[in-house]
Amino acid sequence: MSIAKVGSVELYYEEHGSGDPLLLIMGLAADSQAWMFQIPDFAKEYRVIAFDNRGVGRSSKPAGPYSIHEMADETAGLLDALKIDRAHVVGVSMGGMIAQELVLRHPERVRALVLACTYPEPDADIERTRTFTVQQFGGSIDASGAMHVDLKAINPMMFMQQLLPNVFNQTFIEKELPKLMQIFAGALQYGFSMEAILGQVGAVMSHKATDRLHQIKSPTLVITGDADRLVPPAGSEILAREIPNAKLVKIPGGSHGFNFETPDVFNREVLDFLRTAQA
Repeated sequence: MSIAKVGSVELYYEEHGSGDPLLLIMGLAADSQAWMFQIPDFAKEYRVIAFDNRGVGRSSKPAGPYSIHEMADETAGLLDALKIDRAHVVGVSMGGMIAQELVLRHPERVRALVLACTYPEPDADIERTRTFTVQQFGGSIDASGAMHVDLKAINPMMFMQQLLPNVFNQTFIEKELPKLMQIFAGALQYGFSMEAILGQVGAVMSHKATDRLHQIKSPTLVITGDADRLVPPAGSEILAREIPNAKLVKIPGGSHGFNFETPDVFNREVLDFLRTAQA
């Protein structure tokens, strides 16, 4: 098992393939196993590094609050531990927010950037989704935006099942539910901390990068599904508009988890972009 000590946390990571470094940053509540449909294809051309963010999988799960800039600095620390000066970076959802902060705070570390199904800051739709989800678990959000939830009352599998309809298309859930439950069960075997997950939620809700996006110089692909219910495509449109020379790709019918549902489409778009970006 590969563990890198970065500051006060331990980050679990895996390496596959060889070539130019390609760093994969996963989203909220998911660990590196969620890249299972990308790693085989990507590793044919790159040295792929996939890791568990703080709060999930085999990485440390400290109590919150977390911040995106803190997680971005830890990601840079992982690159330091692996003696990687620069890498291509692919981030999905929360991972896309971490990738934004990584390139903004450590621009010299990022060669080409892929931001998938993510946003530069939460809007009213995102806030409504959070409020509804918290209420489903019997919690509330106060006037300051702080969440109040009885963590002991939340069953991890129930949390995952509540998340599914927002992440995947219903037809995919019906067809692949056993596989999805198997993957989630696998993630749970390394320990599941609802407190840590809420730390991640707090981080994504406090992420704000819109007014700094013009500073990004790395070649950038912004990619989203046009049927994403969790993070609406409007966030991707802002990213593509504000990042100089960014390319925007919308996948017809794509859900929030389109890298999982249609990996052939996701992988092709990412690899085509990276080949062009490094030419």
